[in-house]
Amino acid sequence: MADTEVKKVDFWFDPQCPWAWMTSRWMLEVEKVRPVRTTFHVMSLAVLNEGKDIPESYRQMLAGAWANVRVCIGIEDQHGSDALREYYTAVGTLIHPGGQRNDRATIEQALGQVGLPAELADLGETDAADDRLRASHHEGMDPVGSEVGTPVVRVNGKSLFGPVISPAPKGEEAGQLFDGFEKVTAYPGFFELKRTRDVGPIFD
Repeated sequence: MADTEVKKVDFWFDPQCPWAWMTSRWMLEVEKVRPVRTTFHVMSLAVLNEGKDIPESYRQMLAGAWANVRVCIGIEDQHGSDALREYYTAVGTLIHPGGQRNDRATIEQALGQVGLPAELADLGETDAADDRLRASHHEGMDPVGSEVGTPVVRVNGKSLFGPVISPAPKGEEAGQLFDGFEKVTAYPGFFELKRTRDVGPIFD
């Protein structure tokens, strides 16, 4: 299949978010059954919630989330989007199914698993690339507004929050969900579908 036949999908994530993780696993399943290639981009829950009235416990969690998104943006800038994609799979597996903390030890472990330099973990302790991080964040989030979080998926130039799913569908079921998602993005007047979640993230 020629590269020109492959549909580009853009996906924004914060490694801290289990719902973004579920959506990312769905998109990797979609790639197996549809001519789709997903490009991963960084957003930041900490940036998203700056200045908002949020519970103190959530604020403390977000304070600890800066390091990993800073490492992610450094990986993308220094090693490219494919390296970011591989790193996110590694670190997300450790954090979500693996139950590890989103901290430097986990970051270093994930870097080692994908063959990236261990010193990239140092980027988590500096705000030197925060302008670049914020630019990536706003590229993903501005088209969907400030009332939503991650994940954000862009297809055919149209961005939507979600889908929020649990568990991530596999095989042709994943492809069919993508077909429906793509159809709603095609209508410019489509804004929202939602129901209350009755299950948490199911990592399988």
